[in-house]
This record gives sequence, C-alpha cells and structure tokens, in this order.
Amino acid sequence: MQQLNAAQLQRFLQEAVTPPLLLDVREPWEFAIGHIPGSRNVPMGRVPQTQSEWDPHQTVVVICHHGIRSFQVGYFLENSGFTQVINLQGGIDAWSRDVDPDVPSY
Repeated sequence: MQQLNAAQLQRFLQEAVTPPLLLDVREPWEFAIGHIPGSRNVPMGRVPQTQSEWDPHQTVVVICHHGIRSFQVGYFLENSGFTQVINLQGGIDAWSRDVDPDVPSY
C-alpha cells in the first residue's frame, strides 16, 4: 500500500489522468463536518459489504480522521485483490491543516 501525505495526495490528484476512488471510511457524522470534494463516504464497517461495487484495478485513496482506520481498510482491500491502494497519512486532519483549511478540523 502506498502512503501519501496531504501535499503529496494533492499533487497526485492534480496529475491523475483517471480520477481515483476517494474512499472516506469515517462515520457519516464525521464526513458531514468536512471532507475532500468528490469523496465517497463508506464507513469502515460497511466496506466488506460494499467493495464488490468497486473496480479492484482502479486506484483507491482511503481517507479517515488521522490515517489509522484508512490504513486498516487499505490493508483489507489489498488482501481482497485491490491492486492500487493509497492511504492518506494523517487523514482529513492533515488535509485540513496542510492543503485545504476550508475543510473543518475536529
């Protein structure tokens, strides 16, 4: 699994030819506070039931609050056959702090 910090992810998203799936695995109340535009909210506990809807060869960027849940989900996805998984190190908290201060931190 690839690990990108917030600034690296911002560059990756700007340069991506094919948009990745931005998978935000936080709870709905957390997602409502703030999220990266274009991300899809699927709480961590629902990922096993939802993963069959996604292309296992599409790049998946997994996002959570601080990067711990997203790392666990990324590991799960890799073990489920997903070939291009990226974890946002520091999570949405780092994104808010280092890239987009308009996304509220909590």
